[in-house]
Amino acid sequence: MKNILLGVSGGIAAYKSVELCRRLQDNGFHVRVVMTKAATEFVTPLTFQAISGHPVHTELFDPAAEAAMGHIELARWADLLLIAPATANTIAKLALGLSDDLLTTLVTATAAPVAIAPAMNQQMWKAPTTEQHLSVLRQRGVQIIGPAAGAQACGDVGFGRMLEPLEIVDYVLYPAQDTLQGQHWVITAGPTREQIDPVRFLSNNSSGKMGFALAKAAARLGAKVTLVSGPVSLEAPPAVNLIKVKSAQDMLDSVMEHISDARVFIGCAAVADYRPAEFIAQKIKKNTQELHVDFVKNPDILQTVAELKQRPFCVGFAAETQKLEHYAKDKLKRKNLDMICANNVANGKIGFDSDENAVTVFFKNDRTEVLQQCCKHKIASQLVYLIQKNLG
Repeated sequence: MKNILLGVSGGIAAYKSVELCRRLQDNGFHVRVVMTKAATEFVTPLTFQAISGHPVHTELFDPAAEAAMGHIELARWADLLLIAPATANTIAKLALGLSDDLLTTLVTATAAPVAIAPAMNQQMWKAPTTEQHLSVLRQRGVQIIGPAAGAQACGDVGFGRMLEPLEIVDYVLYPAQDTLQGQHWVITAGPTREQIDPVRFLSNNSSGKMGFALAKAAARLGAKVTLVSGPVSLEAPPAVNLIKVKSAQDMLDSVMEHISDARVFIGCAAVADYRPAEFIAQKIKKNTQELHVDFVKNPDILQTVAELKQRPFCVGFAAETQKLEHYAKDKLKRKNLDMICANNVANGKIGFDSDENAVTVFFKNDRTEVLQQCCKHKIASQLVYLIQKNLG
């Protein structure tokens, strides 16, 4: 798949489509842009022309375009027709089969796959008519990419935000399939929080972004995903069973409750190695120059799962600041893992609390794969494919 016809409909999220166009080109795709009349009120065609290097198509009846590449030829040219943003109005037109502008006509005329990235107000997203229209499109094989939850231009908060350009590119590179249908994946994410007294706790800088991205990538391929997460400020990915926990013991208990039928276990959480030996019931007062707290070792969740008699395929993570290969391979062997994903967090630019990562993957059979630095969503998709490839 090389040729992408990018359809832009009239919503404020159209500004994101400029970057989307560039990101698609960065990944080797040829991009041509079609805009609805409403879309040109948010972003000018000249902007997309400058980015794509091609004239932008806006009119169904354009004598100049018909003389060169008419709408039928444009429909034939596309390997994928991607509409981003797809407004509620455009989605309704597609579901009803209307072809009253160039973009909707192209959808009717093309034999290429169609994908849409919805963007609208959260109440419009929840409307019964929108749900019905999306159901119709899914039945026709249209891929629905997103939306995400968050703050919206109108001031509301909820689902309806168009996914970020890199996330959409990820969907294009790794289309949703049902290759993991029937498999149960259990994934841990985020930090754990070990309480010292009612107001203080021991934790770390893990944001949970990597684990949540892995859960989303596995669910997109049809897996049943249980995501056990420590305290983070992330929304549950679509179709993922999110279980919120705090301490390492809580996380272990939840994992063991759901692991019996798991095909894959990914220990992505940054579990605290130690916890206070005793919880102090009252707030510790600042009465002395020094404070001594005794710690005891926490249970090793990953090793506990790997030692099960009927064990799933076990994947670990190793965040290191030095001797990356040495420590990662030692952990792989010592914990009896099938593969381990190691990253160097010494410079603080990847890994913990970052949107990007770079991973070296070590396998039980001594193979190594290097995943270059990029967004965590793309790393997650690459890792899920590697796991799938090695399940046997």
